[in-house]
Amino acid sequence: DLIDEVGCDATRFFFLMHSADTHMTFDMDLAKERSEKNPVYYVQYAHARIASILRKAEGTTKSETAGNIELLKHPKERALVFELLKFPDLIEEVSKNYAVHYLPQYAIGLADKFHSFYNDCKVIDETNPELTAARLELMKAVQIVLAEVLRLMGISAPDKM
Repeated sequence: DLIDEVGCDATRFFFLMHSADTHMTFDMDLAKERSEKNPVYYVQYAHARIASILRKAEGTTKSETAGNIELLKHPKERALVFELLKFPDLIEEVSKNYAVHYLPQYAIGLADKFHSFYNDCKVIDETNPELTAARLELMKAVQIVLAEVLRLMGISAPDKM
């Protein structure tokens, strides 16, 4: 009944957000909400927004330009890179301790960093193709990690919302 009411993705995400040995209160209204207040929607929206950026950017940079990540100097870019670097350690920690509640926490944190970056930095900048290429590579990395975290939780990673 719960899955029928709020959906499989929200149900899984909400249950995984808490350690198995802690008490949880399932907020049905929040789980049904289609806004950034709902953590699963917030994370999925970050993935979908990146997919939209990448679709829009198709053909804007030369294929041989892989993107020079040394151009990523803005504090929001650096924060996003540092958040991505936490992923391998997170996977190792979860595999050792079965602390799966770290996955949704990480996904929310990565989505936070992405949305903050997106609000402050223009990804596609026609006046600076090198920076655009670097930022597009960063977007691809964030999308890959978000998709993998969602996949590990058994939650869909939509390209459109």
